[in-house]
This record gives sequence, C-alpha cells and structure tokens, in this order.
Amino acid sequence: MHVTMTFRHMEQSDALKAYAEEKLERVTKYIDSPINAQVYFSVEKKIRHIVEIVINSKGISTKASEATNDMYAGIDAVIDKIERQLVRYKEKIKAHKPNGDEHGRQLSKKIFEADSIEGSSDSVVIKTTTETAKPMSVEEAVMQMDLLHKDFIVFTDADSSEINVLYRRKDGNYGLIEPHSA
Repeated sequence: MHVTMTFRHMEQSDALKAYAEEKLERVTKYIDSPINAQVYFSVEKKIRHIVEIVINSKGISTKASEATNDMYAGIDAVIDKIERQLVRYKEKIKAHKPNGDEHGRQLSKKIFEADSIEGSSDSVVIKTTTETAKPMSVEEAVMQMDLLHKDFIVFTDADSSEINVLYRRKDGNYGLIEPHSA
C-alpha cells in the first residue's frame, strides 16, 4: 500500500502518520493491491480537526472525511466509513456478477477548448484519455457512481453489451441513456 499524507495548518506528526497507516491496513482485506491512499489532515480554528482519506485501487475509488475535536478519533471515524463503503461494494459485486466478460470497451475521452467549439471550424483538443467502460448492471453503475462521488458514469450493459450512460438528475433521481437501433 502506498500512502501519502498531507498536513494543512498543522505540524507533521510521526505518531499520526503511524496511527493512520496502521488503521489503513484494515482496508486491505476488502480491495486488491496495488492500493494508493491519500490522507489529508487539517485544522480549522484550532479546534476543528478534519481527516479526509481517498483510496484508489484496481477499478475502485472511494473517499470519506470527518470533522471532530480529536485527530485520532477522526481517523477512526473515516476508516469506519470507508470500511462500510467497501463492504457494501463487495456485497453488491457478489450479488451482481458480470456475464463472464471481464474486459470492457475502450472509450476515448477528449477535452476541447471552449473557444474552439464556438464559431470556429478548427477545434483544439486540450487533453485525451482512454478509459474502459466495464460491463455491469444498472444497479452496479449506480453503486459505482455513488462510491466515486460522480455525476455520471459510462458503462457497458452486462445484458445487452451496449454502451450506456447513467447520470444524476438535478432532482436527485437517476437518468439512463440507452442506445436503440432504428
């Protein structure tokens, strides 16, 4: 596990680092290696201690934060939150196994410069990334979207093998864009 720690508005503490690393070992039983964890410690107004942890692993990304009066209690509370998220994730994955096709489709995501789209024939690409649209059910996509704190997710429907887009509506519900052949 690779752990990065950031201290904001406070001095670095080896005791806090050791305690956080010890507690982070609890999440290794829920997710596969390699695991990257980022821990942010901050203090506001000298009494509010905030701990935020972001964990990334193979296809799983989760984060949680907690504000308490004690940094150690904050670490415990955040680790408990992350453990609950990962347990829920594992249970849902077991209940919704994909149809054997573990590999999703490769998608290319391009970010265009805003000025290049309006009124110009030459569009400027700022950044291009390739991502995998993994096969999953709509329920799994909702769970992934909530776990990753995203507003939308592109995935391959496990039943139809079509690319779908699930998004969060302004009213809090979910919308699903499915392709239909004409």
